[in-house]
Amino acid sequence: MENSAYKTEWISSLPLLYQGKVRDVFEIDAERLLIIASDRLSAYDVVLPEPIPGKGEILTRISNFWFNYTAALMPNHCLEGNLSEVLGDSELAARLEGRAVIVRRMKPLPVEAIVRGYIIGSGWKDYQQTGQVSGVRLPAGLQLAEKLPEPVFTPSTKAAAGDHDMNISFAEMENRIGAELAQQVRDASLNIYTRAAEFARSRGIIIADTKFEFGLDNNGKLRIIDEMLTPDSSRFWSLKDYRAGISPPSYDKQFIRDYLETLDWDKTAPGPKVPAEIIQATTAKYQQAWQHLVGET
Repeated sequence: MENSAYKTEWISSLPLLYQGKVRDVFEIDAERLLIIASDRLSAYDVVLPEPIPGKGEILTRISNFWFNYTAALMPNHCLEGNLSEVLGDSELAARLEGRAVIVRRMKPLPVEAIVRGYIIGSGWKDYQQTGQVSGVRLPAGLQLAEKLPEPVFTPSTKAAAGDHDMNISFAEMENRIGAELAQQVRDASLNIYTRAAEFARSRGIIIADTKFEFGLDNNGKLRIIDEMLTPDSSRFWSLKDYRAGISPPSYDKQFIRDYLETLDWDKTAPGPKVPAEIIQATTAKYQQAWQHLVGET
């Protein structure tokens, strides 16, 4: 895999519309955007000082794989296009090819669609306190990381960079975007998760949970956007090493979260400096996720 660094300043021919925790969004024209995945890593909604080399390319390749795999279930924002023509610079286009995508201009929904197949993370904390996650009552006596009887849809707010997402009930999601649209998002999220989890399990990976983002195109059609089923937006566990009652070995950024939990850090910006060996191990986790899912190095 090409492992070139990336800096936002490289793109001078297009206006920068938005810089997220990981992705930079540039305007091509009234109908299209260019999204570039950087190597930035956010944890607890804070962008850490050190990047993860090659991460943006891995995220883009995994997302593109899933966008294609699930296109029959839910249309997405991806478009065909010539990156050299868009940028006006063939050399720069070659450097960015692995991490750049041309997409439809969309109206993002102000919620995040989370599907949980296992009880872990913030869902585990909520469950311990209330027996529920986002208003969904779960069976009593679940262990950490235990598989749920069926996947549950637990939406959250979509926070700005530096703020924290908050779990909300489905009723609150209906209030924010309307009942019909909320139902479409919930059904699509559960269908995509179920199909993807079956595929990943056949490749030795458990998708414990994942986060989707959706938007409306110019015709009001719902499409999935941003990224999809990546180690940034999902928990990927090793099937062979999984057992309930522990936080299983993972192929995602949980590894770096576990390291951060050992620090005296209040989870607000600025993020702490991360040692080189943790950065290298995190890079390896992301590469392993790609290799297991798609069978490529």
